[in-house]
Amino acid sequence: MNHTSPLDIGAFASRIQEETQRALQRAVKGVGYFTSPAPAMGATPRDLVRARGPGRLYHYRPIEDELYRVPVLIVMATTNRGYILDLAPGQSFVEFLLRRGYDVFMLDWEAPRPEEKHLDLADYALDFVAHAAADVRAETGEPDFTIIGYCAGGMLSCIYAAVHPDDGLKNLVVFTTPVDFQKMELFANWADKRYFDLDRMVDTLGNIPPEVIYTSFDLLRPAARLAGQVRLWDNMWNDEFVKSYRMFDRWGVDALALSGGYFRQVVRELFWENRLANNTLVLNGHRVDLGRITVPFLHVVAEHDHIVPRGATEKLIGMVGSAEKEELVLKGGHVSIAAGANAVRRMWPAVDKFLAERSV
Repeated sequence: MNHTSPLDIGAFASRIQEETQRALQRAVKGVGYFTSPAPAMGATPRDLVRARGPGRLYHYRPIEDELYRVPVLIVMATTNRGYILDLAPGQSFVEFLLRRGYDVFMLDWEAPRPEEKHLDLADYALDFVAHAAADVRAETGEPDFTIIGYCAGGMLSCIYAAVHPDDGLKNLVVFTTPVDFQKMELFANWADKRYFDLDRMVDTLGNIPPEVIYTSFDLLRPAARLAGQVRLWDNMWNDEFVKSYRMFDRWGVDALALSGGYFRQVVRELFWENRLANNTLVLNGHRVDLGRITVPFLHVVAEHDHIVPRGATEKLIGMVGSAEKEELVLKGGHVSIAAGANAVRRMWPAVDKFLAERSV
């Protein structure tokens, strides 16, 4: 016959009490989750330098008195807003760079207006990025600058650097940046030209609504949202987890519309014809040869990126013509590599280490 000791009964009762208290906390905080406002993000002070089309160039106010001479221009992805790199104090890549002594600008995006539906890849890479770079030089009085590009922002930055190699670009850092679009297999299947009536979609809609973009991301990991909600409920009692979840969830659904011309060109010339990887992309009469990029180059890859998988990025380092070039493959996903605790420990210090000796 088995006998339960008083110690076992006490431990069991204590566990029951602990789980009951946690369930009560979870229920109370669950009510608060749905009734309280979302946490503020993108709070680092900044000033608008110029609005040009859907582009918005911001200059962040310095934190440190001593600045590196070479300013930094962050180029964001065209589908999402830049506050993912400025979530909250202590969780902000922008704040990190400012505290390390960099003079930081960001080219962020708004949704294109209906009359801007014609904007294409050349407009984004060779107009908006190029003018932002010129504005950074004018604002700082410095002849050169660094670009840091995220995802599609990295792609635009590489295109700009290849077409304008003598514009004053001193360093180029990109992360989770696609170049071989045929290796983005789930996206490619979603836009399979045998079934995807691209021209009809663009001609009918003009600009592509954010719901189309958002749904395409969800298709990459169809159970991810449900799994995330389960994790949220399990951790509802944990204030820090809930805050982090709300920030990332808000950013994830805050997708931007894309201009019809840009969407049509990306699908046709990049996904269907893979012109960037094949060095056959021509914009405004310029062939985009990534071998013309010769500045110090850093490419950071997320090991578990489901949006831009490793295969879509691996050609980039070999195509770039720089003598000084590095590729870092870091643990993390498409977002966690750039924002959150994982980024604080890994990517941010790596970028700082690369730029510090090249920004004086």
